[in-house]
Amino acid sequence: MLKSKLYEIELEKKKAETGAFVGEKRRSAGATRSVPMSLQPYQLVKDLRTGVESRTPSDVLDGDLDTFMAAALAQEVGGKPKEKIEDLE
Repeated sequence: MLKSKLYEIELEKKKAETGAFVGEKRRSAGATRSVPMSLQPYQLVKDLRTGVESRTPSDVLDGDLDTFMAAALAQEVGGKPKEKIEDLE
């Protein structure tokens, strides 16, 4: 019985440690639709959170997301308040 109590205590400690690293959970970006793409008649991809635009949606669709990630990280590190984004639908 003592072993099981000690085991439970150790599990709680580990959960507390991992919980500190996880932090707050966020909604997925797909659910908020904050990166609309317009392929016809314009060629534009715009991140509404950071204001970053790309005129080459084919590159973005192929995975070239470096500029969007850099802007999001700079906003996170800079401590700018996050803008409230309205759903487009």
